[in-house]
Amino acid sequence: MRYHIIACGGSIMHQLTIQLARLGNEVTGSDDEIFEPAYSNLQRHQLLPQEMGWHPELLNDKIDIVIVGMHAKADNPELARAKELGLRLMSYPEFIYEHAKNKKRVAIAGSHGKTSTTAMVMHVLKEVGMPFDFLVGAKLEGFDYSLQLSDAPLMILEADEYPDSADNKLPKFLFYKPHIASISGIAWDHVNVFPTFENYVHQFDLFIDSLVDNATLIYNNEDEILKTLCEQEKNENRLQLVPFHAHPFKDGSLVLANGDTVAIEIFGTHNLFNLSAAKIICLELGIPESDFCKAIATFKGAAKRLQLIRRTDDNELYLDFAHAPSKVKATVAAMKEKHPNRELIACLELHTFSSLNEEFIGEYKGSLDAADIAIVFYDPHAFELKRLPVLSPQAIIRAFGNNEIKTFSNPQQLSTFIKRALDPDMDVLMMSSGNFGGLSMEQLAKFLFD
Repeated sequence: MRYHIIACGGSIMHQLTIQLARLGNEVTGSDDEIFEPAYSNLQRHQLLPQEMGWHPELLNDKIDIVIVGMHAKADNPELARAKELGLRLMSYPEFIYEHAKNKKRVAIAGSHGKTSTTAMVMHVLKEVGMPFDFLVGAKLEGFDYSLQLSDAPLMILEADEYPDSADNKLPKFLFYKPHIASISGIAWDHVNVFPTFENYVHQFDLFIDSLVDNATLIYNNEDEILKTLCEQEKNENRLQLVPFHAHPFKDGSLVLANGDTVAIEIFGTHNLFNLSAAKIICLELGIPESDFCKAIATFKGAAKRLQLIRRTDDNELYLDFAHAPSKVKATVAAMKEKHPNRELIACLELHTFSSLNEEFIGEYKGSLDAADIAIVFYDPHAFELKRLPVLSPQAIIRAFGNNEIKTFSNPQQLSTFIKRALDPDMDVLMMSSGNFGGLSMEQLAKFLFD
């Protein structure tokens, strides 16, 4: 087969480009900018475009399928050319479904915890030797790729609600039609796409409707919005509904129904919710509880999900992908649970469209209150890229509802403040979907501790 990938440099699109080539297909791709690690990954597989930019001349009637990434705008010249030629067009979730339509499909959704839950399931399946394909939104230990396409009879899908492409704009998770699905919870995000909370919640209602008949839906029974959606579904008697709570936990170990304990390496109440969902999914796939527990004991977490960067005798530095209000609050709480007798410096970077938006930022009120020293970092260039007016430090402090919050827009000044504030028995938590204005965590660790 011949494929052309429009916007091949995205975090998942470049993985799709590589997988298609690994399967023996002829693959070309284009993008107007490609950053690391996608650049090096494509280069290593000899799939890097010869020249950046959009090149309609690459499209011809010998191409079987054109796959369009979200980065490609609706007026993309290659997209226009593909339509002119009448070529078969697909978004990547459409293609993923096409690949997996004859497999058992497991879709893991929710406003938070998707990646961690998916990573737990994948880790267990690998440990027990069950073959599977997967799509996950992070680099995971033990896996060379974040997407795998093969002839395995099972596919594990991290299923997010963001639009599949600029040309379609349907949430990705509506394409997968899973046999097993989990939803971790619902908390408003992606305000640039879903302008009201009601509109956002409606996407999850549609997701529930998209499940195949007699599918198993595993849901967080402590999320009132989600619980209401599932109660409505219960009346139709179309799905197998399985509620879950945070897994019982004591002194660093899971507590099983028979009283046995299993020591684990992850921490935080939110991860105990994720673990409950992962356990039920694995049980549904036929994995005995004993095998699940043995495997999950060695799970260390996904990249940038409470990832330990440096530990000294007196301090620990963690990095987390948390950026939405519910994620920030849960991650700060997890750090305080881990070390209740230590103080915590928690720094959040405003990086997403929602977090930089004056109308949405009030949703963060109270999210950093559990930290002993709370910091908000923002890069003025991020406002420029999102075409939003720059928020003043005073506006940020008001939005968070905490007059003690410190604000920084310069990474060097941020690092210096943390170093001066850092005392023994104090942890540092850095939260962002960005990169703190180019400040690497390795640089920060060296500056703080060496």
